[in-house]
Amino acid sequence: MRRQDIRNIAIIAHVDHGKTSLVDCLLRQSGQFRESQLVGDCILDSNELERERGITILAKNISLPYQGVKINIIDTPGHADFGGEVERVLRMADGALVLVDCSEGPMPQTRFVLSKALEVGLKPIVVINKIDRSDARAQEVLNETFELFLELDAHERLHDFPYIFATARGGYATHELTEPTDSFRPLLDMVLKHVPGPEIDPAAPLKVLVMTLDWSDYVGRIAIGRIYSGKVHPGDPVALVKEDRVIACKVAQVNVFEKLGRTEVEEATAGDIVALVGIEGVEIGDTISDPADVKPLPRVKVDEPTLEM
Repeated sequence: MRRQDIRNIAIIAHVDHGKTSLVDCLLRQSGQFRESQLVGDCILDSNELERERGITILAKNISLPYQGVKINIIDTPGHADFGGEVERVLRMADGALVLVDCSEGPMPQTRFVLSKALEVGLKPIVVINKIDRSDARAQEVLNETFELFLELDAHERLHDFPYIFATARGGYATHELTEPTDSFRPLLDMVLKHVPGPEIDPAAPLKVLVMTLDWSDYVGRIAIGRIYSGKVHPGDPVALVKEDRVIACKVAQVNVFEKLGRTEVEEATAGDIVALVGIEGVEIGDTISDPADVKPLPRVKVDEPTLEM
């Protein structure tokens, strides 16, 4: 059984191939914030180090509504130093927008993130971006991307991957280079068509895989992850399943991602990406489970820090 009212997608690419600009544009066109809020600012690059370096380091979760469907968008790091973050957050998605600069073509990090997306079974949509560049070579780059799929030994059914041309700065996506459109609706239509809704079993015991953490001075550590089965409510007793032990906990607050922020809800179900408050001692890779069934989900690894000299 799959949910039809939600899509979970990751945006992956080499650094500077336009992920954050694309997400900013999608949010603007969906009316999620005022035009004035976008001037000279990439809203997903909110971390101080990200703004300083001009790259996305920590994956962000946002959502936008489209034709009655909630599209959860995960903007992942595009820099090789943060590969562990990429691998973890891909596990929250069912599909991936693979952005490729139409001048530079597929780059080393494109290969890395695409290989990880294929490993976890994501349905890819290739976006040949920045077609407004003066040195654009969109058709060549599309062919190079096809060759990359072959090199990565992608399943034969993925050789006919869906693709679209886009310009985040220009604010549109199109199926034909000679036929510009006025919005990103063609891309969002492709997401609904090609990315499956999350597979769910709401009657099964609760299982949440913690993919990343956040912190609040008011509520402390926040566990962010995807519900793979079951439901969760504020006040529910849960089991925090760690590598070496199980800890009894109680959910204090359940949040889902809405627009640019989070909204507190009374229930979240399988397929939702949630931020849970009250799980003391939670770490990345832990499973939050029904106390009656503490079998953990496959654990995700945290990369060792990368040191550059």
